[in-house]
Amino acid sequence: MLDRLEPLLASMPSVKQPEGHVHFKNKLLWTAAILILYFFLTNIPVFGIDPNSQDIFAFYRALLAGASGSIAHLGIGPIVTASIVLQLLKGADLLGLDTSDARGQVMYMGLQKLLIFVMIVLTAVPNVIGGFLSPDPAIAAALFGGNLPFVTFLIFLQICVGGVLIFFMDEVVTKWGVGSGVGLFIIAGVSQGLINGFFNWGSVQDAYPVGFFPRLFAVLADGAPFLEYFGTDLLALITTVAIFLVIVYVESTRIEIPLAHSSVRGARGRFPVKLIYASVLPMILVRVLQANFQMLGLFLNNMGITLLGTFEGQSPVSGVMYYIAPINGPSDWMWWAYDVGHAVWQIILRMGVDLFVMVVGGAIFALFWVKTAGLDSSHVARQIQMSGMHIPGYRRSEAVLVKYLDRYIPRVTVIGGVFVGLLSVIANYFGVIGMVGGTGLLLTVSIVYRLYEEIASEQIMEMYPFMRGFFGKE
Repeated sequence: MLDRLEPLLASMPSVKQPEGHVHFKNKLLWTAAILILYFFLTNIPVFGIDPNSQDIFAFYRALLAGASGSIAHLGIGPIVTASIVLQLLKGADLLGLDTSDARGQVMYMGLQKLLIFVMIVLTAVPNVIGGFLSPDPAIAAALFGGNLPFVTFLIFLQICVGGVLIFFMDEVVTKWGVGSGVGLFIIAGVSQGLINGFFNWGSVQDAYPVGFFPRLFAVLADGAPFLEYFGTDLLALITTVAIFLVIVYVESTRIEIPLAHSSVRGARGRFPVKLIYASVLPMILVRVLQANFQMLGLFLNNMGITLLGTFEGQSPVSGVMYYIAPINGPSDWMWWAYDVGHAVWQIILRMGVDLFVMVVGGAIFALFWVKTAGLDSSHVARQIQMSGMHIPGYRRSEAVLVKYLDRYIPRVTVIGGVFVGLLSVIANYFGVIGMVGGTGLLLTVSIVYRLYEEIASEQIMEMYPFMRGFFGKE
């Protein structure tokens, strides 16, 4: 089947690959330009949408990096969902593609793009026909003679175009900029949420502002009970600071494998195997998978089918959907402090399911991510061998390198996946500033740290061009 699709996969639209080395300053300019364009898209509202429409991904906005009701409504959801499907197929060896040769790489990238386009459509359809992004009757009556189906079709087209733009913007950053567009958009969304969480003067649930500092000043000035009106915010601040410190520390924790050059005597190096070897990006895959399940449940609920559970607004309140929904803050499980609306055993069961999904899912997707991203033992051994390096005291053979790396990489990958999943759940339990979610904050800190490392390596390669070959940049 893939052989028959080869002409289509090879002709999929893509951003042109740079022919030579892209100067670091130009990479920064491309990255900044895409970031500005992203903020521009998130501030363009979808034409024809009813102001009272539901946001099906309300609790996942920090991860999906989109803005509700904007052209970028879908965010990176279709990209991540396509990656999940492709990783599962590749991990189960169902694709039959050898990505070590040029043909396999072209077909794999073409298949990934095709899946992304399919997922854009499949994600947009439930949003417009499931009663979430409903058309505005006033606009339909004023401009289109009351033709609501036509306005619905316009909404569908707009969010599909936004999804395609986000995909190509991600590809521009990957090829011409620094880091990846997915990571850049997550950083942008979470940073915006954090700033809003610290300085928002608006009030929602009570008479005091929701922003951390305005609320602190207002509660102190009014002489209101501090813990009653500010205890949750104080807990969120502690969790936010703790996440920053833990991730920065863990990112610097690594096992270093000694290397020596085969032909240049005295030239030595080290290959670092970090504790979070697969990064925290597999957490996006787990959460987006949960988001897709919630979207299915909410879609069925709006259609009058409550087999999987019922919803109040965007929140599941019963059935399977309640138990597989992630915990989003203290108000979801602290039954002694909040009116949670469920029995204690139901809350504990939901917490256990959330913990199991994140820990086990984090480990599984970390293994898939390492294999797909070319970070497994065989790919790393081939890279070390091609660079002319070897492990001192061992025979200069790729098979020996693979066997040696297998002692560390698979184990560290699983441990890192479990640790990140556990940390994400704990952060979600206690909440963070800005309602960005523990997983969103976790991702942002890790992505920023790795972006800093990539910028440092880019600067080194600008100073010493001969090192580009070793890093695979040439």
